[in-house]
Amino acid sequence: MRLFDAGARPGRGQTETDAVLTLPNVITILRFLGVPLFMWLVLGPREYGWSVVVLAVMGSTDWVDGYVARRLGQTSALGRVLDPAADRLALLAVALTLVLADVVQWWYLAALLVPDVALGIASLFYFHSHPDLPVSRVGKVRTALLLVGTPLLVLSKLALPGASLYSAAAWAFLVLGLLGHWVAAVNYFRAIVAKGRPVRKGRLGDGSREAGC
Repeated sequence: MRLFDAGARPGRGQTETDAVLTLPNVITILRFLGVPLFMWLVLGPREYGWSVVVLAVMGSTDWVDGYVARRLGQTSALGRVLDPAADRLALLAVALTLVLADVVQWWYLAALLVPDVALGIASLFYFHSHPDLPVSRVGKVRTALLLVGTPLLVLSKLALPGASLYSAAAWAFLVLGLLGHWVAAVNYFRAIVAKGRPVRKGRLGDGSREAGC
Protein backbone atom coordinates (compact mmCIF):
# COMPACT_ATOMS: atom_id res chain seq x y z
CA MET A 1 0.00 0.00 0.00
CA ARG A 2 1.41 3.37 -0.94
CA LEU A 3 1.87 5.84 1.89
CA PHE A 4 2.38 8.97 -0.16
CA ASP A 5 -0.57 10.36 -2.11
CA ALA A 6 -2.73 7.63 -0.59
CA GLY A 7 -6.41 8.31 -1.11
CA ALA A 8 -5.92 9.90 -4.52
CA ARG A 9 -8.36 8.55 -7.08
CA PRO A 10 -6.84 7.42 -10.40
CA GLY A 11 -7.90 9.56 -13.31
CA ARG A 12 -9.12 12.38 -11.08
CA GLY A 13 -6.91 15.41 -10.69
CA GLN A 14 -6.61 17.12 -7.33
CA THR A 15 -8.80 20.17 -6.89
CA GLU A 16 -8.35 22.80 -4.22
CA THR A 17 -11.12 24.44 -2.25
CA ASP A 18 -11.21 27.74 -0.40
CA ALA A 19 -13.33 26.19 2.35
CA VAL A 20 -12.00 26.50 5.89
CA LEU A 21 -14.12 24.04 7.85
CA THR A 22 -13.26 20.77 6.11
CA LEU A 23 -12.84 17.34 7.68
CA PRO A 24 -9.07 17.22 6.94
CA ASN A 25 -8.58 20.63 8.57
CA VAL A 26 -10.55 19.50 11.64
CA ILE A 27 -8.28 16.44 11.91
CA THR A 28 -5.22 18.70 11.64
CA ILE A 29 -6.57 20.95 14.40
CA LEU A 30 -6.90 17.86 16.61
CA ARG A 31 -3.16 17.38 16.12
CA PHE A 32 -2.63 20.92 17.42
CA LEU A 33 -4.76 20.11 20.47
CA GLY A 34 -2.70 17.01 21.19
CA VAL A 35 0.40 19.13 21.83
CA PRO A 36 -0.63 20.72 25.16
CA LEU A 37 -2.09 17.39 26.31
CA PHE A 38 1.22 15.64 25.66
CA MET A 39 3.15 18.38 27.44
CA TRP A 40 0.92 18.15 30.50
CA LEU A 41 1.13 14.34 30.65
CA VAL A 42 4.95 14.38 30.55
CA LEU A 43 5.70 17.44 32.68
CA GLY A 44 2.81 17.07 35.13
CA PRO A 45 1.88 13.56 36.28
CA ARG A 46 4.74 11.96 34.27
CA GLU A 47 2.27 9.63 32.59
CA TYR A 48 4.64 8.36 29.90
CA GLY A 49 2.31 5.52 28.92
CA TRP A 50 -0.59 7.84 28.09
CA SER A 51 1.78 10.31 26.44
CA VAL A 52 2.81 7.56 24.02
CA VAL A 53 -0.87 7.03 23.16
CA VAL A 54 -1.25 10.76 22.48
CA LEU A 55 1.86 10.73 20.27
CA ALA A 56 0.53 7.73 18.36
CA VAL A 57 -2.78 9.48 17.71
CA MET A 58 -1.01 12.68 16.67
CA GLY A 59 1.26 10.74 14.33
CA SER A 60 -1.66 8.91 12.72
CA THR A 61 -3.53 12.15 12.04
CA ASP A 62 -0.54 13.35 10.00
CA TRP A 63 -1.33 10.60 7.48
CA VAL A 64 -5.11 10.49 7.91
CA ASP A 65 -5.76 14.18 7.13
CA GLY A 66 -3.90 13.93 3.82
CA TYR A 67 -5.68 10.69 2.92
CA VAL A 68 -9.10 12.14 3.68
CA ALA A 69 -8.33 15.36 1.80
CA ARG A 70 -7.42 13.46 -1.36
CA ARG A 71 -10.18 10.88 -1.02
CA LEU A 72 -12.96 13.41 -0.48
CA GLY A 73 -11.52 16.08 -2.76
CA GLN A 74 -11.17 18.48 0.17
CA THR A 75 -7.61 19.67 -0.41
CA SER A 76 -7.64 23.32 0.65
CA ALA A 77 -5.34 26.34 0.58
CA LEU A 78 -5.61 26.55 4.36
CA GLY A 79 -4.78 22.87 4.73
CA ARG A 80 -1.56 23.24 2.73
CA VAL A 81 -0.37 25.77 5.30
CA LEU A 82 -2.03 24.28 8.39
CA ASP A 83 -0.75 20.72 7.98
CA PRO A 84 3.02 21.46 7.89
CA ALA A 85 2.51 24.08 10.62
CA ALA A 86 0.94 21.41 12.83
CA ASP A 87 3.87 19.10 12.11
CA ARG A 88 6.41 21.79 13.03
CA LEU A 89 4.59 22.76 16.21
CA ALA A 90 4.21 19.13 17.28
CA LEU A 91 7.85 18.20 16.63
CA LEU A 92 9.27 21.30 18.34
CA ALA A 93 6.88 21.24 21.31
CA VAL A 94 7.46 17.53 21.87
CA ALA A 95 11.23 18.06 21.66
CA LEU A 96 11.06 20.95 24.15
CA THR A 97 8.94 18.83 26.50
CA LEU A 98 11.40 15.95 26.38
CA VAL A 99 14.28 18.35 27.04
CA LEU A 100 12.51 19.76 30.10
CA ALA A 101 11.79 16.22 31.27
CA ASP A 102 15.49 15.29 30.88
CA VAL A 103 14.66 12.65 28.29
CA VAL A 104 16.82 14.28 25.57
CA GLN A 105 19.52 16.95 25.56
CA TRP A 106 19.22 20.51 24.29
CA TRP A 107 21.17 19.71 21.11
CA TYR A 108 18.21 17.65 19.85
CA LEU A 109 15.86 20.64 20.08
CA ALA A 110 18.49 22.90 18.49
CA ALA A 111 18.92 20.47 15.58
CA LEU A 112 15.19 20.78 14.88
CA LEU A 113 14.88 24.50 15.56
CA VAL A 114 17.85 26.00 13.67
CA PRO A 115 16.73 24.94 10.15
CA ASP A 116 13.16 26.11 10.83
CA VAL A 117 14.38 29.51 12.04
CA ALA A 118 16.52 29.89 8.91
CA LEU A 119 13.58 28.99 6.67
CA GLY A 120 11.32 31.38 8.58
CA ILE A 121 13.76 34.26 8.10
CA ALA A 122 14.11 33.47 4.38
CA SER A 123 10.32 33.33 3.98
CA LEU A 124 9.88 36.72 5.63
CA PHE A 125 12.72 38.22 3.59
CA TYR A 126 11.33 37.13 0.22
CA PHE A 127 7.57 36.87 0.79
CA HIS A 128 6.79 38.70 4.06
CA SER A 129 4.64 35.63 4.76
CA HIS A 130 4.40 31.88 4.10
CA PRO A 131 6.16 30.80 0.85
CA ASP A 132 3.32 28.37 -0.02
CA LEU A 133 5.56 25.53 -1.19
CA PRO A 134 4.44 21.92 -1.52
CA VAL A 135 5.68 19.45 1.09
CA SER A 136 8.58 17.46 -0.34
CA ARG A 137 8.96 13.68 -0.28
CA VAL A 138 12.02 14.07 1.94
CA GLY A 139 10.00 16.25 4.31
CA LYS A 140 7.27 13.61 4.56
CA VAL A 141 9.79 10.85 5.29
CA ARG A 142 11.53 13.08 7.84
CA THR A 143 8.28 13.70 9.69
CA ALA A 144 7.38 10.00 9.66
CA LEU A 145 10.79 9.01 11.08
CA LEU A 146 10.57 11.57 13.88
CA LEU A 147 6.99 10.65 14.71
CA VAL A 148 7.98 6.98 15.02
CA GLY A 149 11.20 7.61 16.94
CA THR A 150 9.71 9.93 19.55
CA PRO A 151 7.15 7.52 21.07
CA LEU A 152 9.76 4.75 21.03
CA LEU A 153 12.05 7.01 23.03
CA VAL A 154 9.30 7.73 25.54
CA LEU A 155 8.56 4.00 25.79
CA SER A 156 12.21 3.39 26.67
CA LYS A 157 11.67 5.44 29.84
CA LEU A 158 9.02 3.05 31.10
CA ALA A 159 9.92 0.05 33.24
CA LEU A 160 9.37 -2.37 30.38
CA PRO A 161 11.36 -5.42 29.31
CA GLY A 162 13.77 -4.52 26.51
CA ALA A 163 13.83 -0.81 27.30
CA SER A 164 17.36 -0.56 25.89
CA LEU A 165 16.13 -1.97 22.58
CA TYR A 166 13.39 0.67 22.46
CA SER A 167 16.02 3.34 23.08
CA ALA A 168 18.34 2.03 20.36
CA ALA A 169 15.50 1.79 17.83
CA ALA A 170 14.26 5.26 18.81
CA TRP A 171 17.62 6.91 18.23
CA ALA A 172 18.04 5.11 14.92
CA PHE A 173 14.76 6.66 13.74
CA LEU A 174 15.51 10.05 15.30
CA VAL A 175 19.02 10.39 13.84
CA LEU A 176 17.74 9.49 10.37
CA GLY A 177 14.87 11.93 10.91
CA LEU A 178 17.24 14.73 11.89
CA LEU A 179 19.39 14.08 8.82
CA GLY A 180 16.25 14.21 6.69
CA HIS A 181 15.22 17.40 8.48
CA TRP A 182 18.42 19.17 7.40
CA VAL A 183 18.27 17.78 3.86
CA ALA A 184 14.65 18.92 3.53
CA ALA A 185 15.57 22.33 4.96
CA VAL A 186 18.31 22.82 2.35
CA ASN A 187 15.90 21.86 -0.43
CA TYR A 188 13.18 24.18 0.93
CA PHE A 189 15.69 27.02 1.25
CA ARG A 190 16.69 26.64 -2.39
CA ALA A 191 13.03 26.55 -3.42
CA ILE A 192 12.27 29.67 -1.37
CA VAL A 193 15.15 31.58 -2.97
CA ALA A 194 14.22 30.43 -6.49
CA LYS A 195 10.57 31.40 -6.04
CA GLY A 196 11.26 34.50 -3.98
CA ARG A 197 13.86 36.30 -6.11
CA PRO A 198 11.41 37.47 -8.81
CA VAL A 199 8.86 38.36 -6.12
CA ARG A 200 11.38 40.53 -4.29
CA LYS A 201 12.66 42.12 -7.52
CA GLY A 202 9.11 42.99 -8.48
CA ARG A 203 8.49 44.49 -5.05
CA LEU A 204 11.65 46.57 -5.23
CA GLY A 205 10.80 47.65 -8.77
CA ASP A 206 7.36 48.80 -7.73
CA GLY A 207 8.91 50.72 -4.85
CA SER A 208 11.37 52.48 -7.16
CA ARG A 209 8.61 53.51 -9.58
CA GLU A 210 6.49 54.86 -6.73
CA ALA A 211 9.45 56.86 -5.40
CA GLY A 212 10.03 58.35 -8.84
CA CYS A 213 6.45 59.53 -9.22
